[in-house]
Amino acid sequence: MGNRLSGKVAIVTGGNRGIGRAIAERLADEGALVIVGDLRDDRSADSGGVERLTFMSLDVTKEASIRAFVDGVLQKFGRIDVLVNNAGMVIHKSIDEQTAEDWDRLMAVNLRGPFLMAKYVVPEMRRIGSGTIVNIGSVEGYMVNPWHTAYAATKAGVHGLTLGLAVDLGPDGIRCNTVCPGWIDTELNRAYVEMHPDRSLIERELGQLHPVGRIGAPKEIANAVLWLASEDSSFVSGEMISVDGARTKKISLPAILDEEYRAKLTKPQP
Repeated sequence: MGNRLSGKVAIVTGGNRGIGRAIAERLADEGALVIVGDLRDDRSADSGGVERLTFMSLDVTKEASIRAFVDGVLQKFGRIDVLVNNAGMVIHKSIDEQTAEDWDRLMAVNLRGPFLMAKYVVPEMRRIGSGTIVNIGSVEGYMVNPWHTAYAATKAGVHGLTLGLAVDLGPDGIRCNTVCPGWIDTELNRAYVEMHPDRSLIERELGQLHPVGRIGAPKEIANAVLWLASEDSSFVSGEMISVDGARTKKISLPAILDEEYRAKLTKPQP
């Protein structure tokens, strides 16, 4: 518990579960008044920290819902200091299987949503002369898993949106950055792993993709968001910060060489 965000009002979209919930609770740990905006209400599924959060209905695909949500936050709390655009979704389909409706849905949630949230929150940040926007992008904004064409396109778009907002809003005292998670241990990712018959093998190989030797935890994304939302990062804007255990920094090797590399890492040192 700390006070790095004491007196600040923070919005976290898609904050009922997973990474979004970890972010909301971490900001609350540091004194922020946190409003979770989400279509779903899963408070009963995980009661930890709920009493410190305010839950309000929000559909980031609908401009009217966003406008009403922001108006409601201002009526109740009087200001907005931090916006975390976390709401997102993924579709796992080849380009042949993807429909125009699939594409439009991903764009509406993952890219149009952050744009509209910023559109309606920025005037209030401009009024108070400061503010921080943290978008949740992905390492798939610059490297891509198979069958994630539309998802990767939306996350690359989020990165571009971040750059534009940082440049345009800097003179108003508003910073904008993006956190790019690698493989994180969320309910969604666990469900994907559990589809495979040899779960332990999948988990081990996922860990080996990361030079640090493991996958990430939601709290590690939340810690990065906290840093960007606080004055500790006051001269940081327009950045895409990967939180991925160096996964994107390791050049792929042939399987036999990669095995030798991993064996050296795990070999006891004299």
